[in-house]
Amino acid sequence: MNPIFSPRERKILATIAETTVPGSEKLPRAGARTVEQVEEFLSVVPPLFQGGFKAALWLLELHTLPRSLRPLSAMSDEARLRALEGLVNGSFPERQLLRVVTATLKAAHFHDPAVYAALGATFQVEPPVSFEVPRWTELIMDGGEVTSDEELECDVVVVGSGAGGAAAAKTLAEAGLAVVILEEGAYYDRRHFTGNTIAMQRLMYRDLGGVMALGNVPIIVPIGRAVGGTTVINSGTCLPPPAEVLRSWEREHGLSHFSPERFLPYVERVQEFLEVGPSEAKHIGDVGRVIAKGCDALGLAHGPLPRNAPGCDAQARCAFGCPTDAKKSTNVSFIPAALRANAFLYTRTTAEAVLIDEGRAAGIIARTRGGARLTLRSRATVLAMGALLTPPFLLRHRLGNRSLQVGRNLTIHPAMGMAAEMDHPTDGFRSVPQGYAIEGFFNERLLFEGGTAPPDLMVASTHEVGPRFMSFADRMDHMVLFGFAVKDTSHGQVFQGPAGRPLITYFLNREDRERIRRGVEILTRVFFAGGARRVFLPIRGFELFESEADLERFLRSPFKPRDLDLTAYHPLGTTRLGVDPRRSVVGPSHELHDLPGLFICDGGAIPSSLGVNPQITIMAMATRAGELLAEKLS
Repeated sequence: MNPIFSPRERKILATIAETTVPGSEKLPRAGARTVEQVEEFLSVVPPLFQGGFKAALWLLELHTLPRSLRPLSAMSDEARLRALEGLVNGSFPERQLLRVVTATLKAAHFHDPAVYAALGATFQVEPPVSFEVPRWTELIMDGGEVTSDEELECDVVVVGSGAGGAAAAKTLAEAGLAVVILEEGAYYDRRHFTGNTIAMQRLMYRDLGGVMALGNVPIIVPIGRAVGGTTVINSGTCLPPPAEVLRSWEREHGLSHFSPERFLPYVERVQEFLEVGPSEAKHIGDVGRVIAKGCDALGLAHGPLPRNAPGCDAQARCAFGCPTDAKKSTNVSFIPAALRANAFLYTRTTAEAVLIDEGRAAGIIARTRGGARLTLRSRATVLAMGALLTPPFLLRHRLGNRSLQVGRNLTIHPAMGMAAEMDHPTDGFRSVPQGYAIEGFFNERLLFEGGTAPPDLMVASTHEVGPRFMSFADRMDHMVLFGFAVKDTSHGQVFQGPAGRPLITYFLNREDRERIRRGVEILTRVFFAGGARRVFLPIRGFELFESEADLERFLRSPFKPRDLDLTAYHPLGTTRLGVDPRRSVVGPSHELHDLPGLFICDGGAIPSSLGVNPQITIMAMATRAGELLAEKLS
């Protein structure tokens, strides 16, 4: 590994690490070893990210010069701690500067088997002793091994193997059509799914999970890059689309095709195929018990979440590839079914352009990782790269944007996670990450769901440094995590960004900001009613609630979007479906209004913010679209 840091930079980072993570009786102090772990992590990120980290490191080092005439690393331990603590509640740029450096070093330091063991967590799981490779994998071609140009003909080429692409491919292949699937990521199976957070992020997350929406608050939007797409790294929650949302599509977009009576049968078929059922009580763990106790005390509805994991044994690895194949992500459900029906899959192969013949889409030109040009001529073409990647592809080739709606109407369900400290050790590292829900708040546009994270990701979510940070880290094995998402009225946009990456903007409006306040109120009251001692929040100035009085202070106080740390997992709407070509990108059959023969079957087609986890809706829409296309081509 080539060194990333100079000797001076290593010294600076080690000094900051020692101050940020001073250690305790339970957990070791950060230092030189942490610097090595940071360097190892940065060794696999693009040079742009490495440069950004080093720039942030130097800005942090030099920010103390105007006041103290000393760089940060030259200050006394006490003065250095005061300087870093001042940034925790500083201006937005100061907090982001601190976060870039300290979140990375915290995650690197806690990504250690000994630290995991001290907190009662399993660092990684061993691959299966024996594994029988399924016969359908014979129909997978690794694009890294394709070095000579090829030209093929088929009925349908499908670009993407996530929720939409896989469901469409299965439906089309089972209808007897010749289907070729293209996937930019690689194929992995349970032999690869060790649950090691950083290793799995390298394998299966686009940009190591760093895809971000920029606006009045930066929001991380993790998406997958592997066979199975984001379904491989989601929590397996399988909620049907609410009937009232489907009726709103009929009312506002003229989509009678998606009325509950006509569309829910497709949803039920998908749920049956994925064996969706409620999380088992024995696997929900302390988080479910705390939430149930709090909800009962407050008279709120609650219950287990439905998931596509009938054989789940609660290894808490859902977001890093299920090590037992219990979670029926598309890599172990729809894709195998499509291949058993004689579809063919190219992995590590990137679509570069749409072939057009006499005004119709006629296939795809792609590039394999081995450098070959792959020309696929087809009777129909399905794009299913996801709501964040399909729009830049269309914009780059000036396709489908007569309405000027490509990339617009982005909704993401902005989400916040909170942690509650209990009097007793909890089993959050050994239970279903997202298995329980607080129910009954859909009309307030709020969705409450559990959420567990491994130690290295938990510590990266807090801005605190020094002893305050250690008071959080030391007690992670006494915490339960839960969160909520907003059925947003805010909107964003996806543009064609540099180096083929999407450029995403999103601005949180006042209404959704107040919904976040309401979500914090509800969840805090549930936590305290469930026995919590303290509640930790990712909100500037309100990082810790020790009583209901702290909550009341928050409810009376103003805050700005940039005071929040938010994530989002459900990008939708950027190539929305509708009957009016002036207001939508694709019609009711998912075919582009502007280009016959080209279809979109991913979350971008969903016409509005859904308010629930969208994978079931995307799969059902793609199944319906596949049936309509199969009828058309037969």
